Amino acid sequence: MVKLGGSVITDKTRPFTERKDAIKRLAGEIHSARRELGLRLIVGHGGGSYPHTPAAKFRVKEGRVAGGSSPHGVALVQDAAARLNRLVVAALIKAGEDAVSVQPSASVLADASRIVSWDTGALEAMLDAGLLPVVHGDVVMDTAQGWSIASTEDLFLYLAAHLPVERVVIGSDVDGVLDRAGSGAKFDVITPRDLKRISASLQGAGTVDVTGGMRSKVESLLKLAEERGVESVILNAAKPGLLESALRGETGVGTEIRISNR
Repeated sequence: MVKLGGSVITDKTRPFTERKDAIKRLAGEIHSARRELGLRLIVGHGGGSYPHTPAAKFRVKEGRVAGGSSPHGVALVQDAAARLNRLVVAALIKAGEDAVSVQPSASVLADASRIVSWDTGALEAMLDAGLLPVVHGDVVMDTAQGWSIASTEDLFLYLAAHLPVERVVIGSDVDGVLDRAGSGAKFDVITPRDLKRISASLQGAGTVDVTGGMRSKVESLLKLAEERGVESVILNAAKPGLLESALRGETGVGTEIRISNR
């Protein structure tokens, strides 16, 4: 599974502003790796300045309860997420992929912001048919609070529990997980034992991000390593070629997240 970060494919300082050149380039890198290696792949992408803008304005993450958001906010978030998804899918198709949208808001059910139900049968059939499913962070229905936000990492965690996932690649706009509390250098490897030690370095996003930024990403991926043995890498997808290198199995391109240092 590979995620195209919202900070890479949009300008998060400007509402509803996509980075067309970045989306086109990343689509090309995905196609190049898939064409040569025959990768069985699920693509996901963040929302960036598209759904995060109305989600923050209308407090959609809080749900209906406790004076939270209204159905109008839900509609705006779902629409914004879908619009960005269509741009990504269109770029992948133009690059040569048979990409198809998979809309979480239509099929995912959560309980207190945790995904509890998602019929992956159609998604598995897409993979078997040679299609490239493209999921995305979205607003989803929630039995405890009416609705909640499901990040791409949330979706990946659920899929990894139901599909034979081997590796996760997260394309962000930084070189990996950085030691913001110290040298500023990139951590080469993070394991569950390192979490407490590096906690101060895991700052949230500097721009609007209703899904929690880098801390949330690392915690989700560490959980994936502990529970499923799935290794991940966080890399700078804003740098040309790095995403393709990771898809080809090259190491050292970002921060590896795994169960042990080996």
